[in-house]
Amino acid sequence: MASDQTPLFSVSGYIAALNQTLEYAYPVVEIEGEVASFKVNQGKWVFFDLKDESGTIGCFMSLFSLRVPIEDGMKVVIRAAPKLTAWGKFSLTVQSIRPSGEGSLKKSYELLKNKLDKEGLFAPERKRSLPEIPAHIAVISSTGAAGYADFIKILNERWGGLAVDVAHVQVQGVDAPEQMIRAIKYFNEQPVLPEVLVIIRGGGSADDLSAFNDEPLVREIAGSRIPTLVGVGHEVDTTLADMVADVRAATPSNAAQIVVPDRRELVSSLRFLVSRILNRVDDLLNERRKVAQDTLQQALALFDSRIDLLAGQLVTTRQVLSAYDPRLVLARGYAIVRGEIHPGSTIIIEQQDKQITAEVKNVKNSK
Repeated sequence: MASDQTPLFSVSGYIAALNQTLEYAYPVVEIEGEVASFKVNQGKWVFFDLKDESGTIGCFMSLFSLRVPIEDGMKVVIRAAPKLTAWGKFSLTVQSIRPSGEGSLKKSYELLKNKLDKEGLFAPERKRSLPEIPAHIAVISSTGAAGYADFIKILNERWGGLAVDVAHVQVQGVDAPEQMIRAIKYFNEQPVLPEVLVIIRGGGSADDLSAFNDEPLVREIAGSRIPTLVGVGHEVDTTLADMVADVRAATPSNAAQIVVPDRRELVSSLRFLVSRILNRVDDLLNERRKVAQDTLQQALALFDSRIDLLAGQLVTTRQVLSAYDPRLVLARGYAIVRGEIHPGSTIIIEQQDKQITAEVKNVKNSK
């Protein structure tokens, strides 16, 4: 201790004392500023400066903790722990970072959107269809939010009796993405998977909805074993979570309309369909009945024609037979001779009304 009661430290002791003081007074701080000198070392560590008009602070974080893309010139809010390094340099160990202001939010959104698009996460061919009438769905949302209440109300109005598992999570703020990721993992690890995974929240500012542009969350949605339906914000809002989902809903209410049909509309449609089928059956029966009647009439006409033809042939045959009837010949005065004709043979001569037995005396050939 110095003679004037001024504390005397070693260099390392002084650094430790300052860090202890900082840890006690400001264990975690949030600071807003502009990113400068951004770089990534060894694919693991992120270094950048945070500055404003009159000051600059060095920042350090792991690449794993960087959940949104940033670049020089973007305005951000960091959550960090202040620290004096062993070599006497003051820096901030960043725990999380989020864009601040509409311009930076949009820039970060576009950077990540382009990155994920190049990887094919938004490709239509990887999208799955939802079951028409699921019996079991899972919902990830804040159960105290109006959007969730609207979803459940419309769901019950349209199609009651579903099994609905709900994971209550924060849907905005720093902790929201990680909570939603854990909920997605939970549902995907169930022995019996829900048929649809619904992620919803109501409207809000771009900053409120920024949790749904979190890269790890977007990738978790893309990797879900359960088909996903995401309805976030208003119709004009489009987050990256919306874009990567198998099906996007414009709002939470629209999500309920998509996930199940309206029972009343379905019953009405079925009645109309049954009516059309019955009408078609009647038409087909009438067509078949007419075809059968026409066929029968044609068969009867053909049968009548055939009978007439056979009757004519019978008359002709009778006429021919009559013409050759030997009795008619006998009636005209002719006779029928039976037996072998040679001198000395006996023959029978048949006339119309008598038979004569005679002996052949002489046989001559006629000219």
